[in-house]
Parts: sequence; C-alpha cells; structure tokens
Amino acid sequence: FLLGCLVMPYSMVRSVEHCWYFGEVFCKIHTSTDIMLSSASIFHLSFISIDRYYAVSDPLRYKTRISILVIFVMIFISWSVPAIFAFGMIFLELNIKGAEEIYYKQVHCIGSCSVFFSKTSGVLAFMTSFYIPGSVMLCIYYRIYLIAKGQARSINVANQKLQIRLEEKNGISQSKEQKAAKTLGIVMGVFLICWCPFFVCTVMDPFVHYTIPPILNDALIWFGYLNSTFNPMVYAFFYPWFRRALKIILFGKIFQKDSSRCKLFLESIP
Repeated sequence: FLLGCLVMPYSMVRSVEHCWYFGEVFCKIHTSTDIMLSSASIFHLSFISIDRYYAVSDPLRYKTRISILVIFVMIFISWSVPAIFAFGMIFLELNIKGAEEIYYKQVHCIGSCSVFFSKTSGVLAFMTSFYIPGSVMLCIYYRIYLIAKGQARSINVANQKLQIRLEEKNGISQSKEQKAAKTLGIVMGVFLICWCPFFVCTVMDPFVHYTIPPILNDALIWFGYLNSTFNPMVYAFFYPWFRRALKIILFGKIFQKDSSRCKLFLESIP
C-alpha cells in the first residue's frame, strides 16, 4: 500500500516523462523511501517464512516460540534495518562512494533522478535487500516442504494401520504433497521472478562499466514493484487469516478500540 501510494506515482511520472520535476531533495527522499519499502517488503516475507516454519514444524509450542515480543522484534527489524540502510546510504551518498567521478560526469544531471550504486554499495544492497533474506526464505520454505511431505507420509502410514483402501490413501498423500509443493513454489517463484533480474543487474552494472541501458533498469524496477502487488494476492489465496487481517485494515477496523481482540485463526490447524 505504501509503495503504491508514496513511490509508484512519482516513479511513473519519471518513467513516462524521462525527467524528474520534483527537485533534488525530494529525489533523495523518493529513492530512499523506494529502497526502504521494497526492502521492508522482502524482510517481511522472510519473517513470514520463519513464522510458517514454526507453525508447521512445532505447532504445539508455536505460541510460546512466536510470542508478542518475538513478533514485535520481527516487525521492528523489518522496518528499522531497511530504513537505516536506505536513508543512510542515499543521504550520506554512500551509494556513489568510490565512483564519484563516473556519477557526476556521466550519470548525474539536472532533471534526473536515477538509482546509482558503486561496486561496493551495489554488492551491499544485493546482499542486504535480496540475497540474505532470499536465502532465508529459500532454505526455510524447503524445510517446510520436507516437513509437509513427511507429515503426508505419516498420514499415509496411519491410514495403512487403519486399513483404508489403497486408492484413497494414495490420493490423499499425493494431493497433500502436490498442494505443499504448489503453494511454496508459487511463493518462491513470484519472489525470485520479480526481484532477481533487478538485483542481478544492480550488482553487475558497476562491474560492466554501467553499460546496462537505463530503460532496462527502469523496466526491471517496475518488475520488482510487481512483487509487492502479488504478495497480498498470494498470501490472501493461501491463508484465510491473512484475508481477515486485510479486511480489518482495509475497512478501518484496526482503529477501533477492541481491534486487537479480533479472531483471525478460526481453523483448528495453523
């Protein structure tokens, strides 16, 4: 929501007009906010994967492990780290450190507002905003898939002991494994497809002497924005509690006095 309201309208004007009309200071604010919100989105995805891992792997102790304090720490990290990283890098001009001559001679000009990274800052941005949280997601979702597969096999063994017909038993097991693979495949696939091209080009551009066309960089930025569009859709389809929470936010019920008492988890299985 914040990316769509605060960042995309100005990015759209820049992409269509090929010019920046809002001043140099606001360019830095816009760029910092862009990096912060995009990174915060990826950080939230990583922490959601951690939350889902404990819900699947140890459901009986889930509430004690994922306590209110733990959730607060997750949210705090998801916003503070991207904010410090983005605003610190752009306003202190750490993103151009080591490549000042190239930036001021070839890139920077009046009426432009482009995201520029030197070799060091490009690698740092790649590691902080994509590689580390992406690796966390990939490893954890793979573990979730293995756990779900093992649970399906356990159900399969239990069904054998209960002497359930072979056809029904195999159908249940296969459907559970296929559903787990499909869900996790979509979550990871959307993330990697949307963000991987942009971050790969970002980290490569300084090493190929900034020969990647600006129009391609701009297109890849918008492709990365799509991930923030798809995230609510993907999670809304697979998690009923997410749909209920989204409705509470959309209709302003979150500002009501007893909003914290709303029941999101109506199912017996997390």
